[in-house]
Amino acid sequence: MDALFQGDLKLLEEVAGVGFFRVDSQRNITAVSPELERITGFTEAEVMGKPCFSLLRCPNCLRGCGLFDEGRIHDARLGIFLKDGSELEVERSGVCVRDEHGGITAAVEALRPISHECSASGVAPAAVDSLMDGLGRMFIAADGDFRILAFSRRLAKLVGKPAEALMAASIADVLGDELFGEEGVLRRAVEEGRRKEGWRAFLKSTDGRRIPVSLSVGPLSSDSRCGRPDVRLVVMMRRDEDGDEARPAVPSYHGIIARSRAMQRIFHLIDQLEESDSTVLITGESGTGKELVARAVHATSRRENGPFVAVNCAALPAELLESELFGHVRGAYTGAVRDRAGRFEVADGGTLFLDEIGDLVPSLQAKILRVLQDRTFERVGDSRTRTVDVRVIAATHVDVGRAVAERRFREDLYYRLRVIPIHIPPLRERREDLPPLIEHLLGRIARHHRRALRLSPQASRALLSYDWPGNVRELENAIEFAVTVCEGQTIHSGDLPGGVRSGTSDVAPRRADDPERPPLASRGEASRVPEALLADLTPEEAVEVARIESALSRSRYNRSQAAEALGMSRTTLWRKMKVYRL
Repeated sequence: MDALFQGDLKLLEEVAGVGFFRVDSQRNITAVSPELERITGFTEAEVMGKPCFSLLRCPNCLRGCGLFDEGRIHDARLGIFLKDGSELEVERSGVCVRDEHGGITAAVEALRPISHECSASGVAPAAVDSLMDGLGRMFIAADGDFRILAFSRRLAKLVGKPAEALMAASIADVLGDELFGEEGVLRRAVEEGRRKEGWRAFLKSTDGRRIPVSLSVGPLSSDSRCGRPDVRLVVMMRRDEDGDEARPAVPSYHGIIARSRAMQRIFHLIDQLEESDSTVLITGESGTGKELVARAVHATSRRENGPFVAVNCAALPAELLESELFGHVRGAYTGAVRDRAGRFEVADGGTLFLDEIGDLVPSLQAKILRVLQDRTFERVGDSRTRTVDVRVIAATHVDVGRAVAERRFREDLYYRLRVIPIHIPPLRERREDLPPLIEHLLGRIARHHRRALRLSPQASRALLSYDWPGNVRELENAIEFAVTVCEGQTIHSGDLPGGVRSGTSDVAPRRADDPERPPLASRGEASRVPEALLADLTPEEAVEVARIESALSRSRYNRSQAAEALGMSRTTLWRKMKVYRL
């Protein structure tokens, strides 16, 4: 039954009336709750597999099913005949469950006798409590001040408090201030009339345990309060069996998630370098995790207690990069108001990671070569020679061998760097790494967003079949996008970026020696924006879409870089991506 209740708080509010039953797409009964058995007198075994009329026996239903016609009904009054022949007036609510194509796969209906009144005590009525417990769920009903009015019996037992201790307590006392305090995200949502589903939280137990749960919360309309005008909101929760305590360990090597043979060979090589200070050259496409491999080499070496200093050689112009690497003395150039140590000095006794070294200008190549040869250098503007004890690890996404042949990179420096070569294959060549990566990234990103989410089978297939030209970085961005736009507790394929859904990309699979492809706008390729939305865009909006797509393409969907290039914040970029469905 679990899938029928994920992400549908409104349905749970209605189901909490008394009893429910479920039917398949042919309206044949597939489940009946114990309380509905008591109400009607029919057992589940007597009506299982039969048309719903065999349970409800409602003359109005013979004229047509409003639920299957409308997809949802709310508090429709019916007169039904019970097994003993007596008649009972009930309120019927229900909702259809649809697949990703909109087809009805099942329906769940709730019935509540008109005479039914909610319990005035803090503990939920036995019928409601039994229903929720059978579904593995608990609930809290609260007033407008977020004070508890009613709750599941199992909740009190779980947190180790007597029922009277929970009555009139603040929800924040049970689930924490971050979600339900004055500025709590779920409290603000309810106050604004919004629902939030699939949020991760922890129950505070009297014995000090933090019990992981998944929450859905929303305000109640006046016609859903079951005779209790003081009840304003309901929090539904379930034990989070996918919490950190129960989640199986994802294969990890010093923070690198991988189980493919290619990556295991790299891990074995790194282990063999434990006693070595040899220079390492790491190659691979952008987003494959070259810095993570460099950090693993450092962490397994004799220098693990020394500093690990990273420098991106492509991020600074040559003049500033020289000062960044070697330092400068006061007055060496305009703005040099004091002496400053460079990264080589900072990394003394540890490891210096030179990322994107293939973009290094020739003048700096010679100075790097000298440090590798005799461990000496001078600060900019200084004549004093300094000595350092540094292990150098370099990385690049370009073919340095070709750069040597084209005289863009010094041959002697190339061989000094390439003492221990490590090549990281792209993600499309090691697909067995995708499942653990997806599991790890979804868990980490969902926790950051305080969500408890899972992937639908269609979304999983889309992630596993995509080629990921941007490698792990693109995968991470795609999952964060999906977590951000997902409105329920399950990520569906429609929540993924358009290119991932369709299996196409603005960036073709690229070898390390391929030149950068031009941005989308200059290639005349189709936009990711749906055609129906494109037709409604103003000329100004169409231009903005082209700018955003171009920036995202150039940055390989690194949102921080794209936002910086566009001159906007990451939040603004996310909002525009969602509006334009990029």
